[in-house]
Amino acid sequence: MVICFQFQSPLKPINLPTSTSKSKRVPIFRCKASLSTFTTTTEPEPVFTSVKSFAPATVANLGPGFDFLGAAVDGLGDYVSLSIDSSVRPGHVSISEISGSSKLSQDPLSNCAGIAAIATMKMLKIRSFGLSLKLEKGLPLGSGLGSSAASAAAAAVAVNELFGAKLGVDQLVLAGLESESKVSGYHADNIAPAVMGGFVLIKSYEPLELKPLIFPQNQELFFILVSPEFEAPTKKMRAALPAEIGMPHHVWNCSQAGALVAAVLEGDVAGLGKALSSDKIVEPKRAPLIPGMEGVKKAALKAGAFGCTISGAGPTAVAVIDNEEKGKEIGQRMAEAFLEEGNLKSVAMVRRLDRVGARLIDSVPRR
Repeated sequence: MVICFQFQSPLKPINLPTSTSKSKRVPIFRCKASLSTFTTTTEPEPVFTSVKSFAPATVANLGPGFDFLGAAVDGLGDYVSLSIDSSVRPGHVSISEISGSSKLSQDPLSNCAGIAAIATMKMLKIRSFGLSLKLEKGLPLGSGLGSSAASAAAAAVAVNELFGAKLGVDQLVLAGLESESKVSGYHADNIAPAVMGGFVLIKSYEPLELKPLIFPQNQELFFILVSPEFEAPTKKMRAALPAEIGMPHHVWNCSQAGALVAAVLEGDVAGLGKALSSDKIVEPKRAPLIPGMEGVKKAALKAGAFGCTISGAGPTAVAVIDNEEKGKEIGQRMAEAFLEEGNLKSVAMVRRLDRVGARLIDSVPRR
């Protein structure tokens, strides 16, 4: 038996309550089912001949929230163009082109976008149409910005929209998880915010339970992202983590994760930054593997950032602030620290929170 509650379409902005309204509650998405149980009853007809979708970059973990907290970042991400192609075997996907990366396979069974597209097609029971997919990588591989999740989310949304948006956000996250599990592990802290936008709390994996955390619309929040020329594969960075932790560190990280969630809901950027910087379990193991990271964090805080940590598995460093111009200054100091402390060139960016998530950006109606 499938029990799911849908809280929003992944292709529309979240309707954010004002900071004074406390009457509306944001429901939790609960799904007591596996990917194989999510299917439509009949094969839908395509409503477009081609579509183009976008999915944003994401910052996973957010310090103490390893594998259960993540946020979407505006202005960075991957694009997927998808079209019905009579030359492709019905029920299958062919990756015709990949731009922005020469390292990715065009085998759909070995590509994040391909795996998610196939999973979505299975959910929709697509057997009569073959699809051609083009992937435009806007995110570098192994950057700590949810590169694989962005590709997966964009592909899942593209397939769903091509056939009339029959699936909800729950199925799209599960399709993306099918891809993530084969590439970097079964964790939803990138794919959930990539699909849903905003901040997301993963309450449970068995069953999967996701809760959007609404950051107040009237509050300013800027992510300072500094990406060095260094690749940190997720699997390698996860292998560096301890198998067991002590009770004091467990209690500390739990309290700081709770403080971070409270700060997000209250729009308290300073509190968010303080909690973001407080991880005593994951960051201490990963930071030494990224040249200069410890110095970069010190430089960010000295320059006025409210907090700084590793974005996902790294190597990107993420800091938070409530002023864009100040964020640019902090980013410059962080980039200088990467060069001085780690001998790494880097790119600094200041971005807002993406409140929308993966979405359709272009389409050609079927005639």
